[in-house]
Amino acid sequence: MDAIVNDFTINIATANGTGSQSANLILLQSLFNMGIEVSGKNLFPSNISGLPTWYIVRLSDAGYQAPGDRTHIQVLVNPATWEDDLAQLQPGSVVVWNSDAKKPMDREDVISYPVPMTKMARGVNAKLARMITNVIYVGVLAEMLGIDETAVVEAIGKQFKGKASAIELNTTAFHLGRDHAREHLTKTDPYEVAARGSNKGRFFMEGNEAAALGALFGGVQMLAWYPITPSSSLAEGIIGWIPELRTNDDGEATCAVVQAEDELAAAGMVLGAGWAGARGMTATSGPGISLMQEFIGLAYFAEIPSVFWDVNRVGPSTGLPTRTQQSDLQMLYEGSHGDTQHIVLIPGTVEECFEFGWRAFDVSERFQTPVFGLSDLDLGMNRWACEGFTYPDAPMDRGKVIRDRDIFEAMEDFGRYRDVDGDGIPYRTLPGSGMAPILYRGTGHDPYGVYSEKSHIYLDLMDRLRRKIDGARDHLPAPILREEEECDVGIVYFGSMENTIQEIDD
Repeated sequence: MDAIVNDFTINIATANGTGSQSANLILLQSLFNMGIEVSGKNLFPSNISGLPTWYIVRLSDAGYQAPGDRTHIQVLVNPATWEDDLAQLQPGSVVVWNSDAKKPMDREDVISYPVPMTKMARGVNAKLARMITNVIYVGVLAEMLGIDETAVVEAIGKQFKGKASAIELNTTAFHLGRDHAREHLTKTDPYEVAARGSNKGRFFMEGNEAAALGALFGGVQMLAWYPITPSSSLAEGIIGWIPELRTNDDGEATCAVVQAEDELAAAGMVLGAGWAGARGMTATSGPGISLMQEFIGLAYFAEIPSVFWDVNRVGPSTGLPTRTQQSDLQMLYEGSHGDTQHIVLIPGTVEECFEFGWRAFDVSERFQTPVFGLSDLDLGMNRWACEGFTYPDAPMDRGKVIRDRDIFEAMEDFGRYRDVDGDGIPYRTLPGSGMAPILYRGTGHDPYGVYSEKSHIYLDLMDRLRRKIDGARDHLPAPILREEEECDVGIVYFGSMENTIQEIDD
């Protein structure tokens, strides 16, 4: 039997709220500590506790990070999905299963490794047995696959940093699982791991946290948000990094955070920040964008800089809050009633999440318009290996803001919405500057911001707005083209499909 090294997929079936995510992240980090190219996908329910959850670990020396097209090793802990999980396996697959679950193992065409996980966990700590069970299977997998013990111990320390009792408890459970596999299981499968040098300088990060860091490096000054899966961790990422990255010499935060009463209120606060000359943003998902439509239209028509991050989930309506979809694109591109056209930045990697996190503010202020970042649950809430970020190396682009009174007074016939330079972008003043006007109007208006219902004035206004947005193309990240000499099929894709398409292309 030839060994299959660092090229297989593990699917772990557990129940939400049992602590399995900590164990799964320990497994993922352990493999990463060995220098192995590995990725993890968390498929979890939208309730707090009890429903099924799966965690997919993909090992690939080629660096592929898509989930793969089959499961090679199945870990069965959850009785609720036992039969379905078993039925989906191909013959020859490996099954590590909790023999205390009182469920049958009725597949004779798989490689079976029964482990009394619950009994073993109760022997460590009866009160916490449900959680400890998960670390038992980490120990079993470590022994059967050849995962370095030091790598696992380091991963446990990282996962429970600063919690000595948790580190001790989980380390004990890990060794218990490993010892059981060594003493009671005979390996008959071909799967194993091998160290691949060092991942020093690389790290795991979720797309949401990368976007949060990008926003902070982009100078965000006000975050208004309302919690919604799967975008909440983006806002929480900003909040978590403020003490380290955004405080003045007196320890005061230089970024305001407001948890609004709903998504519509959050959008209104973002527009207020943009009107005042601050860099404001919100993070939400499809249902939140639906509620924000009125303010999105106002930001477009009144030309107020504002940044909206949409971490896409499955719709319509409440839909499937914890599953991935890219269906919000059209809603963002033409958001609000009437004739609108918005700028949408769509990251496909965590590096691009960071880049678009800061770049969105420059684009929004330069073109005085709402700018959207469109991510999704897969990219936003899963951990991805990366080598670091490219930080902005130029001053912030604040756009056409008149800050000097001499310049303002030298301008002939100033109008808030006059196209002085022919690029569709007007000049603006800020509240408190003493330079009027600071009017922003959401009703029909002429170049001076005066209300008008005349058709030719409306047409001129809409033409200018369209010309302004069209002119933004040269200032936005260009599409990436991969061309081959001989090809019969072309693929157009965006966002987190990057990893899947890369593997298909190869």
